[in-house]
Amino acid sequence: MKVIRLEEIESTNSYAKSHISALEDKTIVHALRQTCGRGRLNRKWVDLGQNNLFFSIILKPSETFKSIYANITQYASVILCQELENYGVNPKVKWPNDVMIDGKRKICGILSETVIENGSLKGIILGIGVNLNASEKDIKNIPDRVVTALNLEIGNNVNMDAFLNEFLERFFDKYDDFLLNGFEMIMNDYLNRNCFLEKDLKIQVLNEIKSGYAKGINSNGELILNTNENKELILNIGDIL
Repeated sequence: MKVIRLEEIESTNSYAKSHISALEDKTIVHALRQTCGRGRLNRKWVDLGQNNLFFSIILKPSETFKSIYANITQYASVILCQELENYGVNPKVKWPNDVMIDGKRKICGILSETVIENGSLKGIILGIGVNLNASEKDIKNIPDRVVTALNLEIGNNVNMDAFLNEFLERFFDKYDDFLLNGFEMIMNDYLNRNCFLEKDLKIQVLNEIKSGYAKGINSNGELILNTNENKELILNIGDIL
């Protein structure tokens, strides 16, 4: 595992994409400041300043894309929950991979991007942002979302390097097993930490809004939604609103 540390960059994912051919498998790109971070649906990930985490993991598990790679973000969300639990907080997962404190306040964002050239998988870029240290004022200035930072939850500043190193150790400890077994390996851990099942949801799927009752998660990590028209939908992408 190699870690590339940068003082300031627009986006660690963008850096990784532009250097994907030169970067080795399991390389970490870590920036102290990120000026144009992104989440799903092209939402901006707000930089709360020094001592918050912005990093990307470059993964090159094979030369062809396999279906289980779509679940890597869910694997990462479980590992993030495990790491946060060490700090005494109660993290929950909002499908597919947002990590929330008590199911209400977002603390982590995950964005996966796949680079394929000429039919060959060049790499998977797993971008992760974690709010570790922020002021109440900074948190309240983030529009349209209820967010938090770990220091506000535990009443102490958090050592950024220690958190990152512990997370990476956890992530790669079971990563090879995950590549062999897929979502089913983490399914129980994922379900035990969910905050979305057995609820009425509105989900943005591309340019559409799907409404219904969240019935369950299948063995592929897909959401089973019973719609208001009494139809069953299986969703592999989407964003709970």
